[in-house]
Amino acid sequence: MNILIIEDEKNMARFIELELNYEGYTSQTAYDGRVGLDLALNEDFDVILLDLMLPSLNGMEVCRRIRASKTTPIIMLTARDSVLDRVSGLDAGADDYISKPFAIEELLARIRAVIRRKQQDSHQHKVLSFKDIEIDIDARIVKRGKQIIELTKREYDLLLVFMQNINRVLTREILLETVWGYDAAAETNVVDVYIRYLRSKIDYKDEESIIQTVRGTGYVMRS
Repeated sequence: MNILIIEDEKNMARFIELELNYEGYTSQTAYDGRVGLDLALNEDFDVILLDLMLPSLNGMEVCRRIRASKTTPIIMLTARDSVLDRVSGLDAGADDYISKPFAIEELLARIRAVIRRKQQDSHQHKVLSFKDIEIDIDARIVKRGKQIIELTKREYDLLLVFMQNINRVLTREILLETVWGYDAAAETNVVDVYIRYLRSKIDYKDEESIIQTVRGTGYVMRS
């Protein structure tokens, strides 16, 4: 998951960035509203953490402009915690609102909550897409471009996990537990075998695999 931090307090921004990285997220940081808005509109993020009091362009206006064209979940971070401020932030399009100072555990929980809601909303459409790969979840049909790709149940389940976790590095243990239901102590080479099977069916010849190997860790599909 890739998270945008728009926060002018550099110590606070750095603290959040380090905690996110520790939890396995990637992040980018902007220290003023206009730079943050430009990043939010021109790049893809899974969540935006948005401070209210920002130089150049305040957080409320940044939120309104993002929401005019994108549905990226937005969590407002601010020292202003009156009911009016909360209502104004939510009316501007924020998905959640957390007051400073906050415990990092609470922020992480709120991030997980908005990501779950986003994934549930996407699942309601029953179609997942990444680059030119598309999964019709109801019909269990996989296409790359216009070509239908025949996958076994394990291969399909494996691809689905990657499609639901774009940009997240998935360890072999996570894939084993999610796709096979084994606990982390089980043999992990079965994951490598099925990754090879899946690559042989979804990759184009002479091009880099759409499922990338992260040496010593696992695999990832990156946008």
